[in-house]
Amino acid sequence: MTTVLCVPQWQGSAAKSARQLVVGATRSAEALQLGTVVTVPVVEGALEITDGIRAYGALVENVRLTGELLAGIDDFVITVGGDCGVEVAPIEAARQRYGDELRVLWIDAHADCYGPNDLRSGAFHGMVVRTLLGDGPALLTPHHPLNPEQLVHAGLRVAADVEREFIRTTGVRGYGVDDLERAADGLDGPTYVHIDLDVLDPAEFGSVGYPEPGGVPAQRLIEFVAGLGNVVGAGITEHAPSTDNANETAIIHNLGRALS
Repeated sequence: MTTVLCVPQWQGSAAKSARQLVVGATRSAEALQLGTVVTVPVVEGALEITDGIRAYGALVENVRLTGELLAGIDDFVITVGGDCGVEVAPIEAARQRYGDELRVLWIDAHADCYGPNDLRSGAFHGMVVRTLLGDGPALLTPHHPLNPEQLVHAGLRVAADVEREFIRTTGVRGYGVDDLERAADGLDGPTYVHIDLDVLDPAEFGSVGYPEPGGVPAQRLIEFVAGLGNVVGAGITEHAPSTDNANETAIIHNLGRALS
């Protein structure tokens, strides 16, 4: 059985379309058409920047609420956002369950390896990978962070110098669009798959806050994730629609089928 965990959080994004992530989370959950949908009652909170993080208090509370709901779900879970920050609790739960055997395949156009105070916007969704690896804001960093060898980037095509330096010093593996399939090498244990929809080519999927040219064709991504083995959890994030788009809905639906 599959449970879709809908987390309509938007405060982790600084995009002009950030509030559309609330709509996107609901539409993504509906598009999947998989099992039961459970929605996290995310809080709004203040938006000022604290310790380099925008809406810090709201994000911390949303992680707590997500973790509480996850604790009562025994099914295979696909988390839908919302911004990439919705992945903190699901990946921490998978880490606790599978320990060092867990692998996280982070499929995203962006590195998400900024540290607190690196971004003037304070947008947490640009810090999530670094946070999962134990070097993020104190109240959002998991109690049992991932080791660098547990995480693999895929579809990566945008990273700032500070992010590239973090990747270099930690030794996190990363693959771009051309060598996307190589990211699956060595993923022979329990694997959590994160998909930021901006990894897709914006000509096919443009309803994201930060579209980047030269992305992965949708069918190629669907076939790639369908071929992965031992997927124990997944997330689909950053859907920010302004209108109904049947093609984008179909892409989300097919990604969900491929993951489950």
